[in-house]
Formats: sequence, C-alpha cells, structure tokens
Amino acid sequence: MTTERLYYTDSYLASFSATVLDRGDEGRRVYLDRTAFYPTSGGQPFDTGTLGGIRVLDVVDEDDRVAHLLEAPLPAGPVSGAVDWARRFDHMQQHTGQHLLSAVVAERFGLETVSVHFGPVAATLDLEAATLSPEQIREAESCANVVVTENRPVSVSFEEAATAAGLRKASDRTGLLRIVTIAELDRSACGGTHVRATGEIGPILIRRAERVKKLVRLEFICGGRAVRRARSDFDLLAGMATAASTGIDDIPSLLERLRNDLKLADSERRALEEELNAFRARALYEAAPPDRTGRRVIVHRPAIGNVESLRSLANTVTALPGAVFLGALATPPTVLLATSPDSGLDAGGILKPILAALGGRGGGQARQAQGTVPSEAEIETALTRLASAVSG
Repeated sequence: MTTERLYYTDSYLASFSATVLDRGDEGRRVYLDRTAFYPTSGGQPFDTGTLGGIRVLDVVDEDDRVAHLLEAPLPAGPVSGAVDWARRFDHMQQHTGQHLLSAVVAERFGLETVSVHFGPVAATLDLEAATLSPEQIREAESCANVVVTENRPVSVSFEEAATAAGLRKASDRTGLLRIVTIAELDRSACGGTHVRATGEIGPILIRRAERVKKLVRLEFICGGRAVRRARSDFDLLAGMATAASTGIDDIPSLLERLRNDLKLADSERRALEEELNAFRARALYEAAPPDRTGRRVIVHRPAIGNVESLRSLANTVTALPGAVFLGALATPPTVLLATSPDSGLDAGGILKPILAALGGRGGGQARQAQGTVPSEAEIETALTRLASAVSG
C-alpha cells in the first residue's frame, strides 16, 4: 500500500478528500490512499490539522506510506482532510528561506550546508566552516533579502538522479528525484514544502552564529516569524528606553556608562569590604579565647552573604597568628575552613573527609578549603566535627 503525497506537486493544497485504507492503535493511527499532510522529514516538522473533523497530532513517514496519528478513532471509508494552513505556510517560508540562504552562502563564500533543522521558534543550518565573520553574516543576510525582493520563481520538477545536473549538493538517491529550483540561484533535491516565489519567503533575519564542534551554526527566521520577532525586539528596546528615560538609539552608550559605573562601584565595594574585614577579623579574633595549644578557633555564620565574602574574611582572619576560621552559609549549604600558616593545620586534609562522611564534597589547599553538604541540617554537624578536629 502506497500513499500518494499530494504536497509533492502542490504545497498550497490545504484541503483534500481521501479514503481510509488501513488503521491501527484502535483507529487512531490512520493510513490514507492520498494525503496533503506533510510528515516529519528532512528537518521539517509535520503538518497538523484535522481528518474527518478529528485533530491530527502527528504525521509519520513510513517509507511508502504515511501514518496519521489522531486524537480519537476514525472510521474506515471516505474522509476529508484540512491542513493547518498557518503552520504549513510558516514551514514553507522557513524551508524555502533555508534553501535561499544556503545557496547564497555557497555562492558567496563556498561553504556547504551540512545539516538543517526547523524548530518551532527558529531554524538553523550548519555550515562546513571554521568561522564566519560578522561582516560575512551581514553580507549573506543582505544578499538573501535582495533575492527575496526580486521575487524569483521557485519551481518543482521531477528528474532522474542519473541525469539531474547542477544540484547544489549531490544526492545519494537513485531513481526519480524531486528537485526544488530557485531561478538562477539554486537547484536542490528536496521533498519539503516550498513557496512559489522568493517574495513569499518574506524578510530573512540571521539571529545568531555559534561554533558547534567543527561547524558554524546559523540561527535564522523568515517571513511572519521575522516580523513578529522584530516587533518583539523593538517593544523590548522601547520599554528599556522608556524605563531609562532615553532614546532607543542611546541605549548602547547608556549601557556602557552603566557598565563603567558598576565596575567603579564594585571596586569601591571591595576596598570598603577589605577595610571592614580588618575590623571584623580583629573583633572575632579577640573574642575567641586561645585553646590549650594557643590557637584561636573562630566560628562565623553570617545571616546573609556569599562564598566570596566569606573567603575574603577568612583570609583576613588567618593573617593573624594562630587563627583557625570556620565559616558556613545556609544557601547553598557551604562550609569553609581556613588556617593561619603557623597553626600547623592542613585545612584541605581536615575538611575533605568530614564532608565526605556527611554526604558532601569539597576540598582545597593547606591554608583554605571549602565544600558543600546535602542540606542545611548537616552544617551544624560539620562545624562541630571541624571544631573538634582543629582543637588541641
């Protein structure tokens, strides 16, 4: 049993009639004599819509036939189908846009498209390249949009693989190939759905380029997606400008000023924290009586703070003679041990086994070590065991 694929010859066909030839999964997996529903294939997602008024949840390519997975059972016999046109046309814009962009990149820079993926938000194509400069990305986007405005015809033909010439990428298939052609630019073997002319692709926006293994991955959007994203980006920038009482074009310079101000404020904060730590350290040191070995064990559990601040205070305390600093934070449940050089104690060697016994992990050097425990409940136990280990 073979399914006639109506989308091969008419990507714009959104409604059709067919006959149910076979069913499975209690009538929810349906096979038709013909279908306009595109199954997931070649990186392009499947169509949705209805069959006999029942929602189509998935469409699966099973070689010679196409399976339609439905929300509810469908009886045998004649049936009418309706493809979700908005979803279909969106996929057509993205897929034809990918052909156009791949062809432009190949023509301008000699780079082959290795793979493509069409997601619900954006599409990607992987290029066989070590890098792609920002200037090349802008050039590719600009050239692709020129072809869009030229509204070149996009046509479908069927040719024998042995005689099909001028393909951008050679096909390893034999027999009859379905070839999608963008006039005077590209010929590619492809089974996907496509628009009739490049003007229907709409604007093409390259959103991002990243290095993936040994390839360059371009993320792009076309048509309605590009317009919606541009509107979203503009609204975001307008909101930022309003909140900052400035114009959209002034946001970059404003962010640069804020970045510089933040660096200066952070530098001042660190200087003040170091000055304050000197007073804190001396107060904690003097409040801790020496044990019989002469060491002063300081236990510090600040209500608020972070690991960086705790380590900074520990460094200041252990610059004093015979000091041992035990610190803890509730979130995340962290324990820190620091020792003065003259204490004779190895912070890392003491802390690591105690944490391991409590199901935690961590370590460090002889002068300072830190780690975490599974929850706040184990912190007190860890501090008690550490205090015992460092006391004479």
